[in-house]
Amino acid sequence: MRRPSFTLPPGTCDTHVHVWGPFDRFPVAKGAPYTPPERNKADLLALHARLGVQRCVIVQTSVYKADNRAMLDAIADNPVTYRGVALVDESFGDAEYKALHDGGVRGVRFGFVKHLGGIPDLDLVRRTAHRIGEMGWHLVLHLDAANIPDFEVLFRAFRLPVVVDHMGRPPAQDGLEQAPFRILLDLLKAPNWWVKVSGSERISAEGPPFHDAVPFARKLIEVAPDRTLWGTDWPHPNVRWEPDEADLVDMLPQFGDEAALQRVLVDNPARLYGFQ
Repeated sequence: MRRPSFTLPPGTCDTHVHVWGPFDRFPVAKGAPYTPPERNKADLLALHARLGVQRCVIVQTSVYKADNRAMLDAIADNPVTYRGVALVDESFGDAEYKALHDGGVRGVRFGFVKHLGGIPDLDLVRRTAHRIGEMGWHLVLHLDAANIPDFEVLFRAFRLPVVVDHMGRPPAQDGLEQAPFRILLDLLKAPNWWVKVSGSERISAEGPPFHDAVPFARKLIEVAPDRTLWGTDWPHPNVRWEPDEADLVDMLPQFGDEAALQRVLVDNPARLYGFQ
């Protein structure tokens, strides 16, 4: 695997990675929607050493459901430079939330993606949003673009910070004027809405090197320059094309100029996640 040609600025944060395993300590949950290969915290360190990334946010995936131990274990090794986004369920109370916060978690994710289980319990989403908002955390939404119009009313009611994964997953072939993407751009006019310009390999219709995703990333950064984040989405669960992360880094100069990338890669995640 090669190193990228583009040199990331100091303090760059990869805000979307996952860890799976070691499976002898952290087995996949019963009924998980897919069984991933083991990709543990040592693999994550090696990835970021190759790319030149200094900080990261580990996002819990549905294969572990609300068992956040593998993520917390990885954060515990690097508490200054790692943060987490958890999955929760109805059983979480004060003690569980305190343990997550002490472990470096600063957000909760809900998925609305059909092949990963579909629509969550909306009452749980509302209750969780209220609770974590009081803690200074944020909500992370993993959406299919087609969901966005269906839940626009719910989404507009949120007052805490909300982060949308993977540019809202708009199919690149449908263009910048597609209705779900226009709604996302409008949501981003509100000061509490954020977005990740990750998932180029997910939205691309052309395949590597995913250049048809670039206009979407550029538009999002233009609309919300101080509330846009970036991530690799390593180890890329359920993708059509397995990207080389060096290629994803080398796309970044097409997303914006040096000042824009300083915000997206360093300043914005430092502000949202409390990196020093």
